[in-house]
Amino acid sequence: MDKETLSHLLRPVRLPADPRVLVGTATSDDAGVVALTPELALVQTVDFFPPMVDDPTWFGRVAAANALSDVFAMGGTPHSCVDVLALPEGIPAEVPAAILNGAVEKVVEAGAVLVGGHTINDRDLKFGLAVTGTIHPDRIVTNAGARPGDALVLTKPLGSGFLCTAIRGGKLADDVALRVMEVMASLNRAAAEAMVEAQAHAATDVTGFGVLGHVCGMADGAGVTMRVRAASLPRIEGLEPAIMRTFVCGGLKRNLRYGELHGVRFGPGTTEEDRLLVGDPQTSGGMLVAVAPDRLDGFLAGLARRGVATRAVVGEVVARGAAPLEVL
Repeated sequence: MDKETLSHLLRPVRLPADPRVLVGTATSDDAGVVALTPELALVQTVDFFPPMVDDPTWFGRVAAANALSDVFAMGGTPHSCVDVLALPEGIPAEVPAAILNGAVEKVVEAGAVLVGGHTINDRDLKFGLAVTGTIHPDRIVTNAGARPGDALVLTKPLGSGFLCTAIRGGKLADDVALRVMEVMASLNRAAAEAMVEAQAHAATDVTGFGVLGHVCGMADGAGVTMRVRAASLPRIEGLEPAIMRTFVCGGLKRNLRYGELHGVRFGPGTTEEDRLLVGDPQTSGGMLVAVAPDRLDGFLAGLARRGVATRAVVGEVVARGAAPLEVL
């Protein structure tokens, strides 16, 4: 669902104020945070969706990595998960087990446990996780803390929206498809550890709203403008211009429309391909981190030390101007 529609649907909802809520719905952050004690808070999130790839084990891996990322993006540690599974009638018996086994791999890799779940009958297959983690209340990394002068760093390459559409159409080579699934299924755990170590000011994981939507959320939350250099945005191997023109999903169009409504500015040197890339909805994308310039080198070194292959410095934060996002 696009950001504009979601905002419209949720506008009438009135949540009572509660001092225990440290991070709620005000800035559309990645997860909610609720204080338990002065030194301990819960981080909670849920995410699920239909398959973006045909292989059920890879689907489980990707869906689990995607849900866990919301906790990592806050700087939290995931502990327990429950699955949400919607099954159509007549689905082969081996499919649900393959999805869950794929998910368990990633839950265990994250240091968490899967303790149960809920299953319903539905017309379409859907799967995801609700994840509970913990964090110290003084160490929460939100999407609204960016400051002018911060550097913007992205920790996974882009293009999964286009490439997954090509996979579903049977138009992608096996080796490229495998690479896409590996990127989506990789955890953001190491990137989050480096982010916390570098005392980053703000972060989010880039998912369905694309770079465009998530950067706008960070900019609006902090009252700043984000400048992103299109040429610096990393791409998944195999993402060719022809694929970007051919395999366009509905989410891309909604994201670009959101950008139009919110005054996103594209510089004179940007191309249509640049517009498509910043709008492409990602599945289980990387962390977008705002870090102080004097801590940038340490952050990049921390990512490298932990084996994070993508460490792209893609832009910077400036004082608020006319647009929340400027793509140059």
